[in-house]
Amino acid sequence: MSNVNGWNATGQTFYPLAPLPASALQSVRRRRMAAICLDLILVSIMSVGTFIVLGLLTLGIAWLILPPLFPFIAFFYNGLTISGWRMATPGMKAMDLEMRLVDGSPTPFINAAVHAVLFYLSWMFPPIFLISLFADDKRCLHDMLAGVIVLRRV
Repeated sequence: MSNVNGWNATGQTFYPLAPLPASALQSVRRRRMAAICLDLILVSIMSVGTFIVLGLLTLGIAWLILPPLFPFIAFFYNGLTISGWRMATPGMKAMDLEMRLVDGSPTPFINAAVHAVLFYLSWMFPPIFLISLFADDKRCLHDMLAGVIVLRRV
């Protein structure tokens, strides 16, 4: 018997799409690392571009008072792209990945944005990423906390 949160009576997660085909998780970790690199480059370019444009529009005054733009842009970048119709950031799309809720439904904005916040917080404690090596579904701790799974597009 299972409940809405995706847990059954034994405490294990279930996937309505289960059993997941082996191809859905094949080389997901390696592809995610490449996708993260691509996404970090894109978010950095957007952050620097926004910083320069806002500074020029205000004749340099904004450069004195602007907070770091990277966290804000990364929050909306992940939230809007993952909750969109492609269910992936541009980096994930390039690596043939998509993100879904554990129940197989598309990821809403709030889950995608929380996932991004948890991901960036995970960088403060890098050993947390090793959890993925022991998870059968190759999920990281921030994936588990946000209730999402990253799969290959099938």
